[in-house]
Amino acid sequence: MQAFMLRLDAAVHRHRRAVLALWAIALVAAVPFALRQSENLTGGGFAVPGSQSRAVEEALARDLPQAGHATLAAVLAPQPGATRAQGRAALDRVDRAAATVADVSLAPAARAAALRRIDAAPGRPLLVPLAATVDDLESSDVAADLRDELGLADERAGEPVRVGLVGQGALWAGLQDVSKEGLEKAEATGFPIVLLILLVVFGSLAAATLPLALGVFSVLITGGLIYGISLQLQMSVFVTNMASMIGIGVAVDYSLFVLARYREEVRGGATPEAARTTAMATSGIAVLFSGLTVIVSLAGLYMVDTTAIRSMALGAILVVAVSMLASATLLPALIGALGRRAYARGRLFTAAPLVLRSWRRRAPGSTHPDAPAPVPFWERWTARVTRRPVLSLVAATGVLLALAVPALSLQTGNGALRQFPDGDPTRAAFEVAASLSSPGASAPVRVLTRFEQGTARDPQNAALVRRAAATLREDPRVAAVADPLPTRDGRGVLLVATPRADGESETTKGLVEDLRRELPAVARTADVQVGGTTAALVDFRDEVSSSMWKVVLFVLGLSYLVLMVLLRSVLLPLKAVIANLLSVGAAYGVLVAVFQWGWVDGFLGFQSPGYIDTITPPLILAVVFGLSMDYEVFLLSRIRERFDATGDTRRAVAEGIATSARTITSAALIMVAVFLVFVGTGVPSIKQLGLGNAVAIAVDATLVRLVLVPAVMELLGRWSWWLPRPLDRLLPAVDMEQLHVPAEAQTPLGARRVDEEDREPAGVA
Repeated sequence: MQAFMLRLDAAVHRHRRAVLALWAIALVAAVPFALRQSENLTGGGFAVPGSQSRAVEEALARDLPQAGHATLAAVLAPQPGATRAQGRAALDRVDRAAATVADVSLAPAARAAALRRIDAAPGRPLLVPLAATVDDLESSDVAADLRDELGLADERAGEPVRVGLVGQGALWAGLQDVSKEGLEKAEATGFPIVLLILLVVFGSLAAATLPLALGVFSVLITGGLIYGISLQLQMSVFVTNMASMIGIGVAVDYSLFVLARYREEVRGGATPEAARTTAMATSGIAVLFSGLTVIVSLAGLYMVDTTAIRSMALGAILVVAVSMLASATLLPALIGALGRRAYARGRLFTAAPLVLRSWRRRAPGSTHPDAPAPVPFWERWTARVTRRPVLSLVAATGVLLALAVPALSLQTGNGALRQFPDGDPTRAAFEVAASLSSPGASAPVRVLTRFEQGTARDPQNAALVRRAAATLREDPRVAAVADPLPTRDGRGVLLVATPRADGESETTKGLVEDLRRELPAVARTADVQVGGTTAALVDFRDEVSSSMWKVVLFVLGLSYLVLMVLLRSVLLPLKAVIANLLSVGAAYGVLVAVFQWGWVDGFLGFQSPGYIDTITPPLILAVVFGLSMDYEVFLLSRIRERFDATGDTRRAVAEGIATSARTITSAALIMVAVFLVFVGTGVPSIKQLGLGNAVAIAVDATLVRLVLVPAVMELLGRWSWWLPRPLDRLLPAVDMEQLHVPAEAQTPLGARRVDEEDREPAGVA
């Protein structure tokens, strides 16, 4: 692997200008498509193949196409003083938009009825039904086109008659606009924060812009790829948030690891060329392994058979892959192009520590030639932890378990309505529609009964249908039941029930679950399936819940195997898996306290939805286990290198942490900052992903890496590196931190040594 990386680094260095030109061309080509990446994304993607809800939709599309069409309607909400003419103008606006968009229309009869109501009461809100020719699962794209034609994203508060859309598809279409707006705010806020942290870490504007440039390249190029893929595959609108959230942090982290090793080698006296070679052949390989692990970990989400989660996983996989490629090719080319500016601190950052040091009061005798050199902070920290390993282990584990306790009460939910903030135009339109009709009118429950023998006209089958309809009418959660509608072949009957609560409420979800248990017993000689929007949400939640164990086993098993190969140890990977589970548990616990229990409700206007979104637990599990591998590999590979050199576990831990802790904490700080930016913007599902990942990465980089790792390794001693002989012979040898090339290859003959004035001042980061 090192030989490959050395050849790649040499090739990039020789053709540096060509590499930079290719990346520039890729960026220029990707930008126009990245700006359009959300055009073909869908608010849907939550259908579960083989589920009851999907089976009902497919049966209705085949036998009763009109009965399976989505429920869409326009809401006209006149403001005080609105006139008949303004009401008619708003209706004409809806009519023109519906005539422009495919698969939806305003029927002449519906238009005439709306005009009569406007003339009779121009100041009252009005619900105008629209005729859609697609089902609920596909209606979000139609609603998105309608929103664009109506200009709802730019709706002004001063409009005399406010226009809105209602229906399940309208909810997801509105959520696309909110999500897009949140993403733009997050990126505009996130990049300056990352730049500020990098300036503090590197003390050089030129060096700080390198990781940031890779983040920009990775996110924009991935956006272009997402646009291309969305032309062929259905992809969720949340894929853009996922790719941006992961991409900014990962691209910056990967380049930070390589750049930090490069600057460390330069400070050690290596020439810039030798330092770059060493950095790429050591930390560069660690980045590739970490990236591949993240990709495979995210691939575990493909065990959940839903487009929404799979597309979000694909977006994250793409941005990680682009970040890996950029770290291996673009970063060394930029390092070579910047020259001295890539490793030297700026004058301001060089002078500031010297001034501060001159003001610092020194202990008497500290400047004496025989005075002992001060022990670096991280070595002192490690010494404290390893001096009392049991206490350190118990304290850190106790904190993590305390954070994880609320996770025992975790409850998941899904839907779009409750993700809108109070006062949002889309949510306001639904509230107006609910006041005009039943809140559940836009999400009817569809019960499809297929007879084993005979048709709907047979007495026994007709009696069966009457019993099923009576069961629906007797349920207090049902507002109305429409007349039975036979299928084309007469071998089935559709019953449509309007729930009293909205289709995303737990009450209506409970209704669907109860009907699925009760109706088969009522209709013994028929196949009864319950579908509709609410049923689709229930099926999605059940699919994710039932697939979690597969995702967990895949991610845990993968993490263990990869670390066992890299570290050549049986016990250290087990420690890493357990520690990662504690980090994920802590993240779940904080999410429950914030988003389910509402502990911070009212703070900065925050309002919890009262549940954890269904997609959040599996996404956080895969992302955290993948990203934590960065820090695990970076830290333990350094410790392994020092152990191989010294044979002393305690010394190896102290020196490994001393050389890597600053980089790890800096990388984690950047990642946490990026995730927290998304907490302050976007919809609750994205906020939850941001907060959960931020908490998990924060505790992983602090309590786990800097307390649990040294404490456990101190207790295990040489057993930390135990590997049975059969496995030792079987596993491939992977060494990422020790460069196995001749000395003359590391410092080419005639290469200029770094001048003293080019080096950073001793003791300054």
